[in-house]
Amino acid sequence: MVDSPTLADLAADPHPHLARLRAEGPVVWLDALGGWVVTRRETAVDVMRDADTFTVDDPRFTTARVVGPSMLSLDGAEHARHREPFVEPFKPRAVRAAFAESTEREAARLLDGLVPHGRGELRRGFAGPLAAVVMADVLGLADVPVADVLGWYDEIVRAVDRLTHGADAGDGGPAAYAALRDAVAATLRAERAESLLVSAAGRLGLPEIASNAAVLLFGGIETTEGMIANALFHLLSEPALADEVQGDPGLLDGAVEESLRLEPGAAVVDRYATRDVELAGARIGAGDLVTVSLAGANRDPEVFPEPDRFDPRRANARLHLAFAYGPHYCLGAHLARLEAVVALRACFERLPGLRLDPDRPPSGPRGLVFRKPPALDVCWKA
Repeated sequence: MVDSPTLADLAADPHPHLARLRAEGPVVWLDALGGWVVTRRETAVDVMRDADTFTVDDPRFTTARVVGPSMLSLDGAEHARHREPFVEPFKPRAVRAAFAESTEREAARLLDGLVPHGRGELRRGFAGPLAAVVMADVLGLADVPVADVLGWYDEIVRAVDRLTHGADAGDGGPAAYAALRDAVAATLRAERAESLLVSAAGRLGLPEIASNAAVLLFGGIETTEGMIANALFHLLSEPALADEVQGDPGLLDGAVEESLRLEPGAAVVDRYATRDVELAGARIGAGDLVTVSLAGANRDPEVFPEPDRFDPRRANARLHLAFAYGPHYCLGAHLARLEAVVALRACFERLPGLRLDPDRPPSGPRGLVFRKPPALDVCWKA
């Protein structure tokens, strides 16, 4: 039996602990989580594609405790009913046609404000606002300031994180969700033809539209902000690789995929066993928590040789599970990839000599569930 890591250990740097757990077995009981943790890719896929046996539809599911039932926390026919009205705009061709140019314009606008200063913070100063503007545009939220969207998102993330740590959700998350619900209601009243929320109104009621808007904002901002910040951190931590990517923009896609593999923005997804079942040799009881470690599966050495090494040319990097798998595969994966590539290209083109700020070195990604640098301070030649 390996030493059991604490939640604090997993939030600070889960990877060596996950490697030790993986060596013990693909499915191991973890006292700190009060459940089982899955660390191998093959077993992770088995769990995520079998919603009949490993469900999200459980009163303990943290996000649903903050925003109510949604496509994220339902399975079967109800999951399909909640998800289907939002699918079309997130298909690959639709994403590129609708959002490539506007994403490039917003990235340029944000960088315009940074370029003259020669230094700045790129996580909340660039990646977060970019993701928030794009997601508000995708949903068609009417007349909502970006600062409000980011504030609601921060509070919802904070509430979910508190619940994951076993604490009370607090008042901030529910209050933020109430404000978001009011904004959704106003958008529906405005009946903007281009609004995805309005188009969903014929099939879902206001509470259902609001809860799904919350998880789309939650996922769209969190995933994308983390993708951009983590990819920049990985590249700038190895200046030679950053130089290669700047010299060969064709490497950007590989850099984004490899960063997703090495440090997914969401480190875990939770499932609950609907029956007694054997999983990779472990006897899982009905009702047991089964936490799929996406971070662990993405460094499975049986799939990814030298799994701790950042390699933008890794041939099979897209086998990562950063966007989950199965019926709950991330709806916005194509949009998030587009935003990340646009953001990295814009940073390298507009910020010459981009490097980590030696006076404010970043700590690297942190977080139990959502992992990204607390801040990403950089400098460049103004």
